[in-house]
Amino acid sequence: MIRMRLKSLGSDARGATIVEFAFVAPIMIMMLMGLMDISYRFYVQSILTGAMQRAGRSTTLETGASSAATLDAKVAAEIKQVATNATWSSTRESFSDYSSMSPEAFNDTNGNSVRDPGECYSDTNDNGQWDAYPAKTGLGGASDTVAYTFTVTYPRLFPMAGWLGWGQNQVISARTVLKNQPYTTNAQVAPPTRCTP
Repeated sequence: MIRMRLKSLGSDARGATIVEFAFVAPIMIMMLMGLMDISYRFYVQSILTGAMQRAGRSTTLETGASSAATLDAKVAAEIKQVATNATWSSTRESFSDYSSMSPEAFNDTNGNSVRDPGECYSDTNDNGQWDAYPAKTGLGGASDTVAYTFTVTYPRLFPMAGWLGWGQNQVISARTVLKNQPYTTNAQVAPPTRCTP
């Protein structure tokens, strides 16, 4: 009698689905949360990019310097509609033109493709030192090129980030590069050539 019951218990398939679901459910739930987290990131990124494009065009007007805080607040307000706990920061850097966004040109006397002390260079941002990224802080003047960057940090949607090795916060940024309106005559002065430091 006992052998019969054990034999029927071994062939009983009732409840097998629950056991299988217990194995599959955690993986499926993690995948769904990860997919939603990534989708949400793309959504917030698209909102940020659109807001930046609109603010960037206004930044290049003559009134851009006086309205920078207002433009930043508008971008932040759009982000906070979809990411309420977001924090943000912004930077504006200027260059004399698009070509000066690359490292300052130098006379590579030893041919090693590295600017060594004593090699003369064109100081495009006129700060007295060679720069690989010769930006000036701020909007610059008329007809200058402006790089406007906006960085947003917000908490992830789900608390599973630690299990996947991700940080608890998501950080995204958008950047737009535009030329200031020619609202005044901007004197084009050749950058000084320096050989030290």
